[in-house]
Amino acid sequence: MIQSPTQTPTVPKLSKVEGLKERSNYLREPVATEILQDTNSFSEDAIQILKFHGSYQQDNRDNRVKGQEKDYQFMLRTRSPGGFIPPQLYLTLDRLSQEYGNHTLRATTRQGFQLHGILKKNLKAAIAAIVKSMGSTLGACGDLNRNVMAPPAPFKNRPEYDWAWEYANNIADLLTPQTGAYYEIWLDGEKFVTGEENPEVVAARQSNSNGTIFQDKEEPIYGTNYMPRKFKCSVTVPGDNSVDLFSQDLSLVVITNDRQELQGFNVYAGGGLGRTHNKEETFPRVADPIGYVAKEDVYELVKAIVATQRDNGDRADRRHARLKYLLEEWGVDKFRSVVEGYFGKAIAPLKPLPEWKYLDFLGWHEQGDGKLFLGISIESGRIKDEGNFKLRTALREIVEKLQLPMRVTPHQNVVLYDIAPEQQSQIQQILDRCGIKKVSEIDPIVRYSMACPALPTCGLATTESERAMPGILDRIRALLTKVGLPEEHFVVRMTGCPNGCARPYLAELGFVGRAPNVYQLWLGADPHQTRLAEPYIEKLDIQDLEAALEPLFVYFKEERQQQVELESFGNFCHRVGLEALRSFAATYRSAPAALEFTNGHSASSVMGETIVETPSETTATATKIRRRVTVRDDVYQRLKEAAATQGKPVVELATEAIEAYLNANSDSQPS
Repeated sequence: MIQSPTQTPTVPKLSKVEGLKERSNYLREPVATEILQDTNSFSEDAIQILKFHGSYQQDNRDNRVKGQEKDYQFMLRTRSPGGFIPPQLYLTLDRLSQEYGNHTLRATTRQGFQLHGILKKNLKAAIAAIVKSMGSTLGACGDLNRNVMAPPAPFKNRPEYDWAWEYANNIADLLTPQTGAYYEIWLDGEKFVTGEENPEVVAARQSNSNGTIFQDKEEPIYGTNYMPRKFKCSVTVPGDNSVDLFSQDLSLVVITNDRQELQGFNVYAGGGLGRTHNKEETFPRVADPIGYVAKEDVYELVKAIVATQRDNGDRADRRHARLKYLLEEWGVDKFRSVVEGYFGKAIAPLKPLPEWKYLDFLGWHEQGDGKLFLGISIESGRIKDEGNFKLRTALREIVEKLQLPMRVTPHQNVVLYDIAPEQQSQIQQILDRCGIKKVSEIDPIVRYSMACPALPTCGLATTESERAMPGILDRIRALLTKVGLPEEHFVVRMTGCPNGCARPYLAELGFVGRAPNVYQLWLGADPHQTRLAEPYIEKLDIQDLEAALEPLFVYFKEERQQQVELESFGNFCHRVGLEALRSFAATYRSAPAALEFTNGHSASSVMGETIVETPSETTATATKIRRRVTVRDDVYQRLKEAAATQGKPVVELATEAIEAYLNANSDSQPS
């Protein structure tokens, strides 16, 4: 007989944030009072509650001046299940970024958009405009269910993708806060309804099976204290790991029968990537398989898992409050048993699945109904106009003219869909005119990279990420070319702190910020994000990037295996192990090298310059002195264009040019 669990938390002392949530009157105070005050910022207590409304208070750290008030501004994040952005919402977000923000939009790794740079006085108008354009920010941040992810591909001839979208949206509705605070504060009590909820979702929210809900409370699922920490969900289809399902607290995998009819879902739980440096009790973790649930029971099982974490998660230590720690401490069997107590029945065994593959859906595709979809790459997720690159202009023009829906992808890109074949050339002409590269023109190491915003807006960042990434990738590409791997690529991800927003712990090569210009280096995740990386270097000064990576790339080139296909860099690092990598690096001597050119956007460089470095060995362990020469970015761009025209690497052409100059002027040099 399955026993129903109790709802009494056993933690001895609640954290400060728990008290704030309980006293907030279901997320109303102190935000409702402080939004009316003529100030540039909120109090510390209000900041915590403001997160539930989809906003973080930040300051522009580039503008900090000692003795002066910080340059306070706000980030707004959309709640967009499955990444869905209707055309009117995208155009509103674009307009708000111009009127109130920093003139850019940022696609997030959870399939939403972020607006940066909004002042407090404009916050209410911005949120109201988003809601009136079929959007929302409610629950995009805070201690509750975050944006529910799903594959962004709009395949009309593959029903499993439709099921993933439908259930991502339904679970988002099921776990959306029911408090009236959001509409009271930001829309003066006017509630905008963008669509009818599924009746099954409404019924599930009201059904108190074995203690999953609180009767007669404004928040039937969350209660007065909401969740111990954030809770992340995804819904995907067999084989499609575009959502990084193993990084989620809860993932559902659509299971259909031979007639492509929905039968139920495989269930995974306990993933999560956030950690804290020097706190070994915090760690990244991949989700465990829990079992299978029939479609008619899926909402009750979701509630059961949420209730298990809600009632048993650590509310004393926020660093230890995610569901992954409960799974780690209890083990899968105990966790499943407790969940079954809320669920009221046994969970069935997992259904068989194919291997998982990373998919990004970039480029032009048939969507299965005669129409097309187009995946557009957005480097580090930043939609902006800069020089001859005008992505913001291009997307606005396309959406304005053609009123196309959009899906933000889990890897910071966008998919435009329902494109009539006769519209393809018009769209491609706009993209070409605005300097947007075709998929075939994007370096794969850029295509498969991700970076979080970090400095200057994120208050948790200890170093650069988004602004550093282009320079880091240029340096990696130059190094791969130097060692004889000019076409090699792998998954590179970077964050400015250990919280892992760009999911670096599932990257083949992950950079995790530790201090200014210093990163922890992680290696060895699977290229399809099914296995965690491991920490290889605790503190890597970014100036020493080439010295750290060159031995690894040489070892990889010499010892990689080929079975069905060539071994990936991540799988190679995992196979040989970190100690073998360290041993090889310790005895490695670098061959004489040509100049290495890198674009000057790394954390250790000055914006607007290009760094030229000449490595030289000083010891048998390949410690290098890097003598630097800087050139203007416009000179570097001309050099790149000339190299492309001549079909030569930038390094080779630069070496030839410098040697020619030195030879031509050798007679005039003093003896």
